Amino acid sequence: MYIVTYKGPFGFIKPWTAVRDGETFSQQFLTPSIIEGIEKKLFPELLSSPGIHKIIRHKLSCQAMSSQQEVTQARGWKNMKKSHERSRSIIKRDILVNPVLHLAFAAVDDAIRASRQHVCLCRNEDVLLPDREIKEMDEQTFSQFPGFELRIGQSDQSFLVGFNRFDNQKPMYGWIEYNGISLTR
Repeated sequence: MYIVTYKGPFGFIKPWTAVRDGETFSQQFLTPSIIEGIEKKLFPELLSSPGIHKIIRHKLSCQAMSSQQEVTQARGWKNMKKSHERSRSIIKRDILVNPVLHLAFAAVDDAIRASRQHVCLCRNEDVLLPDREIKEMDEQTFSQFPGFELRIGQSDQSFLVGFNRFDNQKPMYGWIEYNGISLTR
């Protein structure tokens, strides 16, 4: 495997839950659709090919998480006597402080191409820049990197992690590993 490492001062991951009535924490792992979105950014020729084709593993770690407040508006409009208005609320979300993202590729050419581009975890302003050095390693060594990885797929350890925006909102499943150890069993 060929590993490209990305770093940045902060990063925001959209929570997969749509709960808006209290605190909503950003997840500490990347869903399959987030990985697919990163891959489609790095390899735009794959935009018409659903699924993840080039990123074979990933790891995400950070120094800390910082709670942020965000104002949201309801979708619907309220009819007032002389105007229309939308309800507002404040939610709290966490951002990752000093995130580190490792992406693993099977082909060195894909890793080289990825190492020449930035990525965003979910919002365009949260840019992570690549280290120029590409590391080659086996899967066991990669598993020992610190950080969270959502192992994509269904097994007895899997849970629902969201709905795939690239594939007709189909449910996505996986299980979390940290340093190669499953956290769901």
